[in-house]
Amino acid sequence: MRAIIGLGNPGRKYEKTKHNIGFMVVDAIAKEFNVTMKKHPFEAEVGEFFLEGNKILLIKPLTFMNDSGRAAGPLLTYFGILPSEAIVVCDDLDLAVGKVRLRQKGSAGGHNGLKSLISYFKTQEFPRVKVGIGRPQGKMSVVDHVLAPFSLDDQLKIEPALKKAQHVSVYFASGHTFEETVVFGAKE
Repeated sequence: MRAIIGLGNPGRKYEKTKHNIGFMVVDAIAKEFNVTMKKHPFEAEVGEFFLEGNKILLIKPLTFMNDSGRAAGPLLTYFGILPSEAIVVCDDLDLAVGKVRLRQKGSAGGHNGLKSLISYFKTQEFPRVKVGIGRPQGKMSVVDHVLAPFSLDDQLKIEPALKKAQHVSVYFASGHTFEETVVFGAKE
């Protein structure tokens, strides 16, 4: 069994914000595979489906971004999934809008959601799909930037990035190695 963990903030207020890239990708996967997401006692929405004989768990922590690990850590333990068997989808300020980057491991790079996961997983060794949201322009704060929706121009760049993040996440979770996923992602 593998898992796809989408990072974001719960509630309608945050639904279309840049910080909710992970939730957007998990929701798109759930829709594509007709998965019903249900509230789990571990403070998350969880859904599951089978692909190529592999069970895939979809996870959306409901603990808010900065405390994502509080839900995801115990969930992986409960289902017997190692952090290296889960792929995390999140936004990245340091990537241009619409750019997608896969990382097998690494530091949080200032991302509080990843910082929380690292703390609860007790390792930095878990794959990630990072979707670029760019840096704030002018005097806008980082918080205001990540909690704002995409501009119309940026939406045109983000839609294909969300599709790519969706496809590479499912490819990895269906049993492929990270290296195979990188090669697959390069073709996307």
